[in-house]
Amino acid sequence: MDSLISIDGLRGQWRLLFQRAQPLRVLLALATLMAGARLAGHQDAVIPLFLGTIASALAETDDSWRGRLRALLVMLACFAAVGAGVQALFGLSWVFIGVFCLAAFGITMLGAIGARYKAIAYGTLILAMYATISMEHAVAAHGPGHHWREPLLLVAGAAWYGAISVLWCALFPSLPVQAMLVRVYGVLGEYVRYKASLFEPLRGVDVQRKRLALAGLNAKVVSALNDAKEAIFSRLGPRAPTGRLARYRGLYLIAQDVHERASSSHEDYNALAEAFFHSDLLYRCQRVLWLQGDACSQLARSVERREPFVMDGQSVQALAELRSAIVHARATAGEEAQQRLPAIEALARNLALLDGQLAGASDTAHPSARLGRTDMSLFDRSARDWRDALARVRRQLTPRSPLFRHAVRLAVALAAGYGVMHVVQLQEGYWIMLTTLFVCQPGYGETIARMGQRVAGTALGVVAGWALIDLFPQPLLQSVFAVVAGVVFFANRSTRYLLATAAMTLLVLMCFNQITDSARLIEPRLIDTAIGSVIAGLAVLLVLPHWQARRIHEIAAQAMRQHAAYLRQIASQYDSGARDDLAYRLARRNAHNADAALSTAVTEMFREPGFARRRAGVAVRFVIQSHTLLSYLSALGAHRAAVPDGPQVAVLREAAQQAAAALEQLAADVEAGRLGTAPPHPAREALAAGAETDAGRNVPQADEADEVMARLRLMRTELLLVWVQIDVLRAHAADWLAVADAAPDQAAEGRAGVPGSPN
Repeated sequence: MDSLISIDGLRGQWRLLFQRAQPLRVLLALATLMAGARLAGHQDAVIPLFLGTIASALAETDDSWRGRLRALLVMLACFAAVGAGVQALFGLSWVFIGVFCLAAFGITMLGAIGARYKAIAYGTLILAMYATISMEHAVAAHGPGHHWREPLLLVAGAAWYGAISVLWCALFPSLPVQAMLVRVYGVLGEYVRYKASLFEPLRGVDVQRKRLALAGLNAKVVSALNDAKEAIFSRLGPRAPTGRLARYRGLYLIAQDVHERASSSHEDYNALAEAFFHSDLLYRCQRVLWLQGDACSQLARSVERREPFVMDGQSVQALAELRSAIVHARATAGEEAQQRLPAIEALARNLALLDGQLAGASDTAHPSARLGRTDMSLFDRSARDWRDALARVRRQLTPRSPLFRHAVRLAVALAAGYGVMHVVQLQEGYWIMLTTLFVCQPGYGETIARMGQRVAGTALGVVAGWALIDLFPQPLLQSVFAVVAGVVFFANRSTRYLLATAAMTLLVLMCFNQITDSARLIEPRLIDTAIGSVIAGLAVLLVLPHWQARRIHEIAAQAMRQHAAYLRQIASQYDSGARDDLAYRLARRNAHNADAALSTAVTEMFREPGFARRRAGVAVRFVIQSHTLLSYLSALGAHRAAVPDGPQVAVLREAAQQAAAALEQLAADVEAGRLGTAPPHPAREALAAGAETDAGRNVPQADEADEVMARLRLMRTELLLVWVQIDVLRAHAADWLAVADAAPDQAAEGRAGVPGSPN
């Protein structure tokens, strides 16, 4: 049995590695280049070939083989241009660094066009530094002159990896989509199971803390959904997709619907816990939601293994038991529980529909079409043409833009590194600039984290390299270690940066030891890494610092606007009937993206220095209430359907429109930094009056058993909860602005960045 388990575990690890195919492509590229260089007797060519491969892999983005081929051609043109530029300007000292810093600024700004160009820009900067380091070694070995061999080898290594990447993508077009869907349903299952923990009828539970954690998990789900959508969209041709890609698109659309239903809230959880403290009703709700979270995880495993997905039926039985418990509570519950019971009934309907969505994923061909979906189009966020691309870059050419600040900061940091290198006359000094390029990130928290990891990883790599070179002096074994180190770097660079840095240091030492004594590189490598890391840390602290507190009001305002747009889309479908068209799905996705951006910004704020996050406490409360508001909007969206005209419906529609307008006004006030008096909202008063009438009925009347009346009552309850959240958000915004006004050194903080930039 143990052997079978271990075999299954090895198979699972191999499948996971195969899906995350970049380390395998790197292994193939490095191994073939190393073998070719050894057979040709040109071991000195290994270093530039390897560095070109690494730069090419760093510039890689997920795409179809056609898109990847186009990106490869653009990337090689950029690589050739910077290689030629380094060769032409290397001996001109300050002219070289001036042009290099201007190029770093311009190339970084190209990231505004999209993810593909951002990756190409980053890879181009890395290759420019590799070309500089290679040129330095060529000049040291052969004297000044034209050394075109190194730039050509760098581009050759990049082209070889690019060719492998394009061929791999043509042979296995759906593997990246499969891996991303595995991630989507994995994090979605984690989110749903954590959401189930809110249904505990316990007094004194810190629901706000759970809401904050849920907002963080929601950001992970949103990120996974966005990555999966881009992977699917890049592979959609002019014709409708067929086969596995059609199934994956359907599973992505189902994941969106499951996310909306799972993120919805039908009532205040503390009120539910109080009303049903002596009942097992909430525990039954919790069990259903927990089983559905497990079903998401099972679906992730079935996608990973390419096996049919079949629900085990436990959630169906749990739903039946929940309905039975609701019937019993309807007959026996007290007055307070009777008033809260419609929310439980709405929750049960939502859970049943969520179960149906997951059951629809069992269709092997078109899981989403099986559920009656007709509009499966996806929104294209990429630049339409060069004019659009140029306009995107132009919009970022402002000191208020985080990208502009990072581009300026990076250019200044590289110039500082070059200056230190010449003043101190350090051996292998260009490693300072390379370290600065790797460590200097757009955010303060990530940069500071990388500083320590970079230094510790380099020290670990140096120790491991020294030990392996001493224990295994055979060049062949050292070549194997270098290739393995490259694979380890790409397998861990996004999750374990310390280990990735150690692996890259080991690769460099092993490669250099093929042609010279790498022991002389150990001390310069450590010193240059430490200096480059310190320069990156000082740059992110002193050069146009990108404090989240300075722009959090803009992110919060954007979240409120997107919530308002989502609410308007929901309200329109209570007129026309539920339809999952592109406009609705786009509004829903934008609302979740904005909420995730707000949560991420506040998380990043807590990684910044204390003087830069005076509003952090209020911002946390704002994030919690923003996510709570989104959960109530999701409940409205989950139950949307056409309702007949009538006096009650008119009040509900007007209340929804006024709520959307109130959110837009709140967004404008927060962004402007001043909070005006909230205007009266007559529809809200009428809404509250209708809720009081309903609350006076201990037992629902016969007509309220009708589905339409139940839906109207749900709309009224959810809209009232939305209005409550708007009031709370306005109160938090007032506190927020008061904190900003009371800060005595706010002006000094502004001068640390850009004069005139808003706070």
